[in-house]
Amino acid sequence: GTVSQVLTLAELIDRRHRALVLLAAFTGLRWGELVALRVSDVDLELGTVRVSRKFAELQNGRREPGPPKSAAGVRTVAMPAVLVQVLADHLADYPAVRDELLFRGPKGAALRRNNFHRSVGWSELVVKAGLPAGFHFHDLRHTGNTLAAASGASTRELMHRMGHGSMRAALIYQHATSDRDQEIAAALGARIQREAGEKWPVRGPEAPTGTDRDPS
Repeated sequence: GTVSQVLTLAELIDRRHRALVLLAAFTGLRWGELVALRVSDVDLELGTVRVSRKFAELQNGRREPGPPKSAAGVRTVAMPAVLVQVLADHLADYPAVRDELLFRGPKGAALRRNNFHRSVGWSELVVKAGLPAGFHFHDLRHTGNTLAAASGASTRELMHRMGHGSMRAALIYQHATSDRDQEIAAALGARIQREAGEKWPVRGPEAPTGTDRDPS
């Protein structure tokens, strides 16, 4: 998804969940990490969010807090300034004490993935926002990782933001950015060719002729 599509989705979704969508898209946190965040994990002055646990949804319907997916999952992620304001507004609208969950349902319960999708009408919302049908909440994380790569994050920096101990996933996003740059260059070339017409390619000065030509 593009930044514009994500912002539209955040406008369309219930106000209670606006900050959740934007945090997923612009930090790349996983669903299980987001729904386990406590108010104390957010530092609005420093503009950071600390990931120290996640909720795992078990087959029997129970959820258990546990450590992130790997040791690398324990991390502190910097937020864009606009996101700091979004979270400040969220906490003003839905106040909670430090040890309470940052994101909760209307009755104060922790969010569950299946109930969340159904209650907000996710499938319809993504289409209205211009996103492809079948766009999942998890795809917001991909959006965030792609944006970070396009903003110039190094492999190590991407690994940190994503909470990955291996380079493999980070490199995928960097390759995607490189591929996109090639597409941009190709599109620029086509436009130049179109507008230059017969004048393209532009001819430089004729190569010198005669016996004094430099053989190198």
